[in-house]
Amino acid sequence: MPPPTAEKSPPPSKVPQAQGPGGGKAKWIALVCVLAAVGGVGWLKFQPGASKEPKPGEVMVLEPVQLNLAAGRYLRVGLALQLAEGVKEVDGSRALDATITRFSGLPLSALDETKERDQLKAELTDKLTQLYPDEVLDSYFVEFVTQ
Repeated sequence: MPPPTAEKSPPPSKVPQAQGPGGGKAKWIALVCVLAAVGGVGWLKFQPGASKEPKPGEVMVLEPVQLNLAAGRYLRVGLALQLAEGVKEVDGSRALDATITRFSGLPLSALDETKERDQLKAELTDKLTQLYPDEVLDSYFVEFVTQ
């Protein structure tokens, strides 16, 4: 009887590595997900016209309006709207209505200080950008007289 021969084992480099369930597939899936995420972010960032701030265009000056404040006082306010590029004109009635609504009935003391006046202007500008989305970027007082 010939001596038992030892079974030849394949060289170490060819020995299959034990992998967990789906070990190779999981790595490929993770790699594909990472590449897709990076590609998606790049596409959104560099897509032409994507989430860019509108550029300023023309300034539209509205007729001044006179409105009543508290205690028999009044305010004469002129407003100009900074339009977005490509917008030639908007219906100013909504802007004037928002101005009248915001300032009517205020005490004169609310308009005396620059800080308070700037706060009121910021609130008005926020309202105008809601009323005119992608059309009005900012507002300016071109006349502001109290009596």
